Order: sequence, then C-alpha cells, then structure tokens
Amino acid sequence: MKKLFTCFMLPKYGTRALMATGAKSIEVVGDLLTPLIIARMIDVGITSGNIYDIIRYGLLLVLIACIGFAFTIFCQYNASIVSQGIGTDLRSALFVKVQELSSVDVHRLGTDTLVTRLINDINQVQVMVALGIRQLMRWPILAVGSIVATFLIDPQLGSVFLGATLIVGIIFWCIIRRTTVLFQTLQESLDTVSLFMREMLSGVRVIRVFRREESERVQFAQAVDRQTHIAATAANYSALLNPATFFIMYAGIAFIFWIAAPQVTSRSLSAGSIVALVGYMTQTLLAVGYIANLIIIVTRGVASTHRVMEVLDTTPGLSDEKNAPITLSDQELSDGVALELRDATLTYDGGGDPALSHISLTVPAGTTLGIIGGTGSGKSSLAKLCECLYEPEEGSVEVFGHAASTYTFSQLRHLVSLVPQHASLVSGTIRTNLTWRDAHATDEDLWKALELAQAADFVREKPCQLDSPVEAGGTNFSGGQRQRLTIARALVGNPRIVILDDSASALDFATDASLRGALYSLRTEVTSVIISQRVAAVMQADQILVLDHGHQVGLGTHKELLATCPLYKEICLSQLRPEEVEA
Repeated sequence: MKKLFTCFMLPKYGTRALMATGAKSIEVVGDLLTPLIIARMIDVGITSGNIYDIIRYGLLLVLIACIGFAFTIFCQYNASIVSQGIGTDLRSALFVKVQELSSVDVHRLGTDTLVTRLINDINQVQVMVALGIRQLMRWPILAVGSIVATFLIDPQLGSVFLGATLIVGIIFWCIIRRTTVLFQTLQESLDTVSLFMREMLSGVRVIRVFRREESERVQFAQAVDRQTHIAATAANYSALLNPATFFIMYAGIAFIFWIAAPQVTSRSLSAGSIVALVGYMTQTLLAVGYIANLIIIVTRGVASTHRVMEVLDTTPGLSDEKNAPITLSDQELSDGVALELRDATLTYDGGGDPALSHISLTVPAGTTLGIIGGTGSGKSSLAKLCECLYEPEEGSVEVFGHAASTYTFSQLRHLVSLVPQHASLVSGTIRTNLTWRDAHATDEDLWKALELAQAADFVREKPCQLDSPVEAGGTNFSGGQRQRLTIARALVGNPRIVILDDSASALDFATDASLRGALYSLRTEVTSVIISQRVAAVMQADQILVLDHGHQVGLGTHKELLATCPLYKEICLSQLRPEEVEA
C-alpha cells in the first residue's frame, strides 16, 4: 500500500487527491451544521411561531445544500481522474514489468494470474482509490464532529453516542481481519478459474476429439464451486456490518430518548436539541452504511494491491541493466566464432533433471549448425540459451567471443534472430508483422526477406500485398504460410545468427529445401542454426549436434556421425533409404 501512494499517487496525482479530500471535508462540515440549524429552526422559529426565522434558517439550509453539492461534484471529478490515472499507470507499469521478466519468472508467476492481476486486480485498486478519496475523510470527520457536537449539547448523551461508535469500530476491526485473508484467497481462486478457461479454449478441439468434455466440465465446476464458496464466505462476513451497525445505533437512539425524556419534560433540554441529537445519530448511521461498503471495497483493494505490487517488486532473473553495448569489429562478425557453448548446463525451475547437460560446441561465423534429436532431447532449450532467454546453470554461452549475458538485450536480439517452434503472428498487416525487428525497414528489405523465406509468391497474390490484413494469431493464413512469414520476419534487419527452431515443420520438402538453399546463399553474412527432427534438413550442415535427453551424444558432419554415432545413424535409417543416407 505504501508503494501505491508514494510511487503512483503522490508524485502525479497528489494535488488532485488533496483537493478532492479537501472538498469532501468542506461538504461534511455542512452536514455537521445541518442538525444544529434545524434545532435552531425548531427552538427559535417553530416553537415561537416566528415565520421570519423559519424562512431564514430554511434558506441557510438550501445554501449549505448547494455548496455541498458543488463541492461533491468537484470531489467526484478529481477522484475519477486520480483513480483512472492510477489504474492506467499501474497497467502500464505492470505491462512493462512483465516484458522485463525472464521466462523463468513468467512461468513461476503464471500467465493466467498475470492476466488476472493486470485486469481484475487493478480494477479493484481503481475502485478503492475512487471511493477512498470520496468517503475515507467523510467518516472520521463526521464521527468526530458528531461526537463533539453531542458532547456540547449534553455530555451524558454524548457519552452514549461515543460508546455506540466504539462498539461499531470494534466490530469493523474484527470483520476486516477476517475478510482481508478471504479476499486474497478469492483472487487466487479466480486465477485458477482463468487457467481452466484458457486451457479449455486453447485445447477445445483436442478435448472434443478425446471426448473429455464431461471431465473438463467437472474440474471446472469444482474450481468455480471453490471460488463461489470463498466469495460467499467473504460476503457473509461483510454482510454482518450493516445489520450490526444499525442494531447498535438504533439501540443507542432508543437509549438517548429514554435518558432525555425527563430532561425534556423538565425543560432542561429543548426539543430542538433532541432533534439535533437524533440527526447526528442518524447521519452517523448513514455514514456507517457507506463506510461498511467502503471497508469491503478497501479490503478487496488492499488484497489486489499486494498482488499487483508482488509482480512490480519481482526482480527479473535476467537483466541487462548494467550492460553496455559491445563494439564488434567486422573481422569478428565475418571470421570469428559466431557461437560457442562451453560445458553449458540448463535446469528448469522445478524441472528435476537438467534439460541440457554439459554441452560444448563451436560454430564459426558463416557456417551452418544442424541440431537433431528426439522429442524432449533439449533442442528448443538450446535455442533459448543462445537467445539468452535462460542463463546456463553451469558453463557459458558466448556470441562472437563475448558472453551472451554481457550484451544488452537490444544488441543481442539484433545479432541473434530466433524463429520459434510455433509460428506467432499478431493482428495488423503483413508489413507490421515483418517490421518487428527493424521498424525502419524499406519495402525492398521486406521483399528480400520474403524471397529468402519462400513467402514472396503468396504475398504477391494478395490484393494489398504487404498491407494485407493479418488476423490475431495469423488465422487467415495456412500453417505453412504462417511459418514462412515468421521466418521472413526473423530475416529482416540483417541478423548475424539465425536460429530456426523446427520452424519448417509445416513446409513441404521442396519449400524446405529452397529455404535451406536461400540461407546457404547468405553464409557470408549469416550463421545458421537449424533445429529439426528431419534428417534431410540438417544433413548438409557444416556440423551436426545430436542430442539425447539433454546429453550431447554426437557432433560432426553427416558422414562422421554415421560412423561414430549409432543414434544418428538410427534416426537417418528411420527416415531415409540406405542409399539416401550414404549419398
């Protein structure tokens, strides 16, 4: 909560928040004066039948109401600006923070809970800030002012009022302690519901194929039931506030009437004073009703604030904050070692056995490295190491003679371009998708990349060509077209190392061969790392790395591995005829 005020409210919205609370305070002063004015109207005007005093005090009440209305509008306006502004700033900060987090951090926090915190939790914070500004000052001023006023009217009756207020305060404190924990648990249960929804939507076809609808429905129902139970429990506790408050306050009013009746009879206490006392009690009662709802909202807001701040306070597992751009000579880029792994070992958080164990290899600039192995052998993990998406647990990864972790992320991403295993396009146009690596790329640059990726033909057939629309996820393109566009995007901006992580799996053999031929034509400029389960895709590489369950079991040319690596030979014979293997 402290960080919310010191970092997001005070620097930018402190003045507005202060003006809004000041306006609300002035409005409350009018509310405190109203019972006294009504008392004077009764004692001076109505009792004596003085029409002039009745009109005078009546006009004064109208004036106070108009002033209060104006200050209320002013408070509402500024409170809305503050709450919406804080919500916008929090979302922006959270979005930027998530982009800074490493893959390990995102996996640990969970994508579903991050979405919930970005949307639902920040909404709760906005509501808390808005109502807090409008109502948080009203309660203490009204309570203290009402108690002081009742003591000035009659100390004995003021004591009754004070006692009732203290009892209500104790009830509030007990309920708040319980509901704060419940609302935190409630938000966590919403994360689980979001997870089930995401898994269901992403895997709906698989669920139908395997007839798992009923099983998924049961699991989802269990998650929803748990969330409903927690929400109902929190609501039940919160629901105790209003009836308990009303009971105590009405009991207090009845007790005041019982004590005050003899004083009114003896004329030691005027009728107007009794009306004022009841007015203060009623006014406070209504305020307590507002504060009861405010407490519920603040409790939710505090729980949501802690969840948002947990993400903002997360220290990224990988950072380039202390790194400076590295100057690379033309000789290093063209004749040096493009990529080198020295005894690199990678273990995922909670993954048990290492995903990669003691991998060592050297890839000279301008050459091609092929990586092959079965499912789960560590091929994609190796690609992530080269992109510095993960840091090795042991050993090192060097890019052009420098540790990958010493580059700035922008420089490393400029040098090394990764084509992920699953093609990923975003809504927009072909042009906007291709210019991710280089926003200033010309049409010539884009068409060159499309030609290399074997995507130029089908793009030219589009009515708008480069400006043809792309739907979210690239659903208006086939799987092979999406892969080729993703490859083209990776080639824009003249990368020095291109890593294709099984990114040609949806391509036919002819297109795959043409793509590899195009990459070979760039060998003086680009170092290629081709990860594939197809032998044909890697057998022409300058060297081939064979992986088996994270272990390096072979490294060499195609012919060398046929003679020295049984696993590689087995893979070759399972995909090709013997004469093709020996060719």
